Amino acid sequence: MTILRMRGITKTFPGVKALQDVNLTVRRGEIHAICGENGAGKSTLMKVLSGVYPHGSYEGEIEFEDEACRFLSVRDSERRGIVIIHQELALCGQLSIAENIFLGNEMATGGLVDWNRTNHAAGELLRRVGLAENPVTPVSELGVGKQQLVEIAKALSKEVRLLILDEPTAALNDSDSEHLLGLLRELREQGVTSVIISHKLNEVMAIADSITILRDGRTIETLQAAEVTEDRIISGMVGRDLEHRFPPHTPHIGDEVLRIEAWTVHSPVQAGRVIVDDAGLSLRRGEIVGLAGLMGAGRTELAMSVFGRSYGKDITGRIIKDGRQIHLRSVREAISHGIAYVTEDRKKFGLNLIEDIKRNISAAALGKLSQRGWVDEHEEHRVAEDFRARMNIKAPGVRSITGKLSGGNQQKVVLSKWILTDPDVLILDEPTRGIDVGAKYEIYTIINQIADEGKAVLVISSELPELLGLCDRIYALSRGRITGELDRAEATQERLMQLMTKEST
Repeated sequence: MTILRMRGITKTFPGVKALQDVNLTVRRGEIHAICGENGAGKSTLMKVLSGVYPHGSYEGEIEFEDEACRFLSVRDSERRGIVIIHQELALCGQLSIAENIFLGNEMATGGLVDWNRTNHAAGELLRRVGLAENPVTPVSELGVGKQQLVEIAKALSKEVRLLILDEPTAALNDSDSEHLLGLLRELREQGVTSVIISHKLNEVMAIADSITILRDGRTIETLQAAEVTEDRIISGMVGRDLEHRFPPHTPHIGDEVLRIEAWTVHSPVQAGRVIVDDAGLSLRRGEIVGLAGLMGAGRTELAMSVFGRSYGKDITGRIIKDGRQIHLRSVREAISHGIAYVTEDRKKFGLNLIEDIKRNISAAALGKLSQRGWVDEHEEHRVAEDFRARMNIKAPGVRSITGKLSGGNQQKVVLSKWILTDPDVLILDEPTRGIDVGAKYEIYTIINQIADEGKAVLVISSELPELLGLCDRIYALSRGRITGELDRAEATQERLMQLMTKEST
């Protein structure tokens, strides 16, 4: 039995047709996945459904539980039992779990909140989602995985019948992701219908009953679980077969450009705790080197501490560049010595989301674009346009606001910013996190091009297949220590996992 029909949905923004005649049918009690490249229109379609984009701002029809719907706000859709959980969680960190769950839907008597009733009801909802936390705990004290469960508990408090989750596992580790997917299966048994947007195709195939594929704002096809293969999903998403996930590349490796020796970093908040312990690695020109490790191994901390001591305290060790020891006491000094770092959290640390593409690209290299202390705006614009074309950034122009771009295009802006500094060493921390398979291929191509220009690239990634397919050499990190180094020819997932879980000696 069908619970939702969306017919002929067309949504236009200035200069961009985000959705064009999209159709979606969801059956009652199923988990329905929506797949597509960044910018395919997945989130836009769900915002139309949930009233974020109100009726009248789009063309087409929405029918929910056999009734035509014209939602003018999110509150309208929630009254019908449609609840959306966005990728960026909408929780107030300083409020308690219970306060967040019932925010805007308070349990009040005579105008006063009944806290006993509120906390008791919140406790029941937390048990339902498998979260063993006190309802009065501030949300800021919870990890991202637990905050995601609070969002679902909040949805359940609104008697949800259709739950929409936009990239729910993008920021979660494997155990939190598995718990969340298990919860969705339990909710399915309880009659809750879910629509999930995800780039993680292995998760989609494991949990979805049906999959709808969007490409360039259009519906490509809807598949049932029995006929789904990963290759078919990818082919539908990108419009071509991807026999090879990684572009062909012949490395041209030169002399050593950077060496890190006996590098030790202590926690800035826990006295005496060693985060990186006597680590050493080297990078050569034209080489792509991987850094593998489990969550908490110290990969990001190592990279940030090298990049101008932007993490850690009581740092000891040596950095040798082009055969000479250098001292990097600030990010400015790291940049001046030809080292660049692309952060894993592009939205928080890598970009100014309310600024345009042009300002973001020029941000780290204003000195190159200035004359007598003034930025040459014509040169800034020219350089930004050059990168927009070179990196295939999909936007009407360089004055487009960066926060409105898809994840893949935002990542290209971050890469452009650091490539403009003309670094000798480029550190990429999770360069394809939250990016679809088509955009990943483009990023891999860019990384290869950077290496072919004679630069050294260090890639940190949680995806072992990515490291194996991209890198010439891979270091493994476990509990802050380098536990091994493998050449491309000898590296396998099994050997890397052995090194990543190796106990320190």
